[in-house]
Amino acid sequence: MTEPFLREERQGAVLVLTMDGPEDRNALSSARQCEEFVEACRRINTDQSVKVVILTGREPAFCSGGNIKHMRSLEGFMAGPVQEVAEGYRSSLQQLALSLYELQVPVIAAVNGPAIGAGLDIACMCDIRLASERARFSEAFVRLGLISGIGGAWFLPRAVGPSRAAELSFTARVFDAAQALEYGLVSEVVAPDQLMPRAHELAGEIARHSGMALRFCKRLLRKSDGLDLRASLDLTAALQAIAHQTPEHHAAVECFLAARERG
Repeated sequence: MTEPFLREERQGAVLVLTMDGPEDRNALSSARQCEEFVEACRRINTDQSVKVVILTGREPAFCSGGNIKHMRSLEGFMAGPVQEVAEGYRSSLQQLALSLYELQVPVIAAVNGPAIGAGLDIACMCDIRLASERARFSEAFVRLGLISGIGGAWFLPRAVGPSRAAELSFTARVFDAAQALEYGLVSEVVAPDQLMPRAHELAGEIARHSGMALRFCKRLLRKSDGLDLRASLDLTAALQAIAHQTPEHHAAVECFLAARERG
């Protein structure tokens, strides 16, 4: 039986997802890999006990993008006539993108090595990105005469701004973790042996809070990107009204007041 590509490890309210295909530097080569992402996201969205996800790759890479050998031999996502290739992208890689972006809980990308092409795009689908000093990035598609088939033209400008995204897409330049920090793509750069401890530390800081409040907060951050202020405020009012009635809110208020009374 084929080994799973996406490994799961649960630590309390934190779920670690690890892309595990080191022989291809965690390249995306098959519809099965995409299906594993879709199924994992579906399970997480229905499990209220999960508060944070950490996404990383098995050494030595985060994700090297598409499988170059398959591009040469026209296998996998590249097989068939134009119509079949287009439908193959819609039913596999693009379903991965939708599922990961629509994950209801905060997602931390722990970029431990190269994040190239689709690998960079996957990192951009996450809410927070931490990078090892060994991380390397590239929106490499035009170098191969391609464009991002997984949504990079939508995700990258939202991560680094339209001008920088255009520069990185048009040049296909490889840049390091320090440049990623300068561009605002990642929020921290740490030593390789500190990447996962730091990701868990941050995840723990997040997971201390109400799971429902975290899901509502993420929903607002994601939805408000495409809403005008009035629509965003209207959604806020609806979610806040629900939040005010939850046991988590009541318990948090009591805890806060008790701590203040103790001085």
